[in-house]
Amino acid sequence: MLSPKRTKFRKQQRGRMRGVATRGNKISFGQFALQAQDCGWVTSRQIEASRRAMTRYVKRGGQIWIRIFPDKPVTMRPAETRMGSGKGNPEFWVAVVKPGRILFEMGGEEITEKIAKEAMRLAQYKLPVKTKFISLEEDLNKGNYKPAKTPVKADDSESSS
Repeated sequence: MLSPKRTKFRKQQRGRMRGVATRGNKISFGQFALQAQDCGWVTSRQIEASRRAMTRYVKRGGQIWIRIFPDKPVTMRPAETRMGSGKGNPEFWVAVVKPGRILFEMGGEEITEKIAKEAMRLAQYKLPVKTKFISLEEDLNKGNYKPAKTPVKADDSESSS
């Protein structure tokens, strides 16, 4: 399971999940992806269960990228504890997911859209957030990706006159 090697502070406040993902919302590595449609916390166990489901289905073919990392500690108090006596101890780690965030990506020569869709469907069942299957071609057609601008070199004949 995923967890940070070390953190600056052991405990964090719960925070708020408002707005949409402005980073990590585009396909960067593979051809197919699973995108979150609402916000929530995804635990390291849920990420691992999804990863295993996808890997089993594709029979270790292609490549899978996990685009989220559980870096937020969630604390819990022992059962039947009276009020007071401070904050509980960290019990598990979560990744904060906002709408639009890419959770998993998949690619490779042997991965077709049909295989990727079924593998992502199995992974969806393990996650607490509503998700959507997207492909790189769809995003390119929608215009979400703009090609990097290449510097235009001035011709020598025009600059000398």
